[in-house]
Amino acid sequence: MNFFNAFLRTIERAGNALPHPVSIFVILAGLVIVLSAIGSWAELSVVHPGTGKTISVVNLLSVEGLHRVLTHTVTNFTGFAPLGTVLVAMIGIGIAEYSGLISALMRVLVLSAPKQMLTMVIVFAGVMSNVASEIGYVLLIPLAAMIFLAAGRNPIAGLAAAFAGVSGGYSANLLLGTVDPLLAGLSTEAARIIDPTYVVNPAANYYFMFVSTFVLTIAGTLVTEKIIVPRLGKYTGEEKPEELQRLSADEKRGLRYALATTIALVALIFAGLIPENGFFRSPDGDILHSPFMSGIVTFIFFSALLTGLSYGIGAKTIRKDTDVMKGMGKSIETLGSYIVIVFFAAQFVAYFNWTNLGLILAVKGAEGLKMLGLGPIPLMISFVLISATINLMMGSASAKWALMAPVFIPMFMLLGYAPEFTQAAYRIGDSVTNIISPTMSYFAYIIALLQRYDKSAGMGTLIATMLPYTIIFLISWSVLLVIWMIFELPFGPGSKLYLSQ
Repeated sequence: MNFFNAFLRTIERAGNALPHPVSIFVILAGLVIVLSAIGSWAELSVVHPGTGKTISVVNLLSVEGLHRVLTHTVTNFTGFAPLGTVLVAMIGIGIAEYSGLISALMRVLVLSAPKQMLTMVIVFAGVMSNVASEIGYVLLIPLAAMIFLAAGRNPIAGLAAAFAGVSGGYSANLLLGTVDPLLAGLSTEAARIIDPTYVVNPAANYYFMFVSTFVLTIAGTLVTEKIIVPRLGKYTGEEKPEELQRLSADEKRGLRYALATTIALVALIFAGLIPENGFFRSPDGDILHSPFMSGIVTFIFFSALLTGLSYGIGAKTIRKDTDVMKGMGKSIETLGSYIVIVFFAAQFVAYFNWTNLGLILAVKGAEGLKMLGLGPIPLMISFVLISATINLMMGSASAKWALMAPVFIPMFMLLGYAPEFTQAAYRIGDSVTNIISPTMSYFAYIIALLQRYDKSAGMGTLIATMLPYTIIFLISWSVLLVIWMIFELPFGPGSKLYLSQ
């Protein structure tokens, strides 16, 4: 136990010592420029395994390199694949959040659950909350603690169950959310180091994440009931149960309006996809490469926008067009720091691609992995563990993937693994250690919520409470990945495990 506590203190110090992600990308961009000069002077090169051409390092520490940096800074940013997709999706989801639709859905989901299924519903709601970015942290986690207390159970167990679903199950969902186009855009940028025409669509991991939702819901429920609840025992704190607010008549009307809109949208999708000449299909009748699949982000935008508007009109939370503009603007305001990070991340990714360092590293790394002779299963499980370990010290999913994707996606592509496969493995590691990572942006907030019910609680209390979830989620999710690999199941529409498929 002393060794484990010392390890956690080391992780905490290392995480706190890391600079801001913007500083990291600035440092890395400068490092890439310097390494490009060294690599060019050393005449580093590899033979491209696909084209047979010799690939050499391009020196950015030169007059030509300086000109390229100066003339492409703006287009590096505006052309960065994840930027537009996230902004478009968040504008629509902002209306759904501003109108109160997401809040109402969570309350009705949790409050209507049978008492014996309360834990399962809370974990499931936590996983599903990720479709709306950070709403699970600010709404569901404190609400779950209140619900458990009102039900005569330990509120810390409710908090833990919700936190496990919201953060530990961050990548799983039954719906596509903002994280899907974000990671797909970064994966596309990385895959184009090897294949300039490769596109990773936002639904690339949808089938896998759909099934993962149920696996994690069951795992989170079992951990809560079999480990956390017995360990915490009966609640003896000072907090008294609060009466949870039921839906008002206006809110119920809003949900009916939103449901009618959802039914109409589903009917529209079926009408456009089911017939062989459906208007959502490609001209040759294909679905996987249809305008619907390539425009899935636009569909997320319109779905969230229209259902949010319907709810707002019914619930009277949206009365005029200025309310709609406020909702859209508020969602973009929350992305201010993300946009700043993206600007510097885009420069780093562009420099990295220009120098050919990523391609050379990928070829050399692939040659090394071939020599090790690791099969697909141990290779990908190792990658999951690498991602989970890095996540302890760097919380941002997009920032980590912006760093890791240009290295691992080309490397695994040269070994025959599709980018969609690598991205799915990364998402497992990126999620499971969120709940024990001091660098996770909401970690301090969760500690503050915990201290409401246990005045003496601190970081160690939270980590000790959440560690069983991390272990079980890692094991169960990795087993699911292995099953996917054994049966060579597609991770999503049009995606695959191996490039040769």
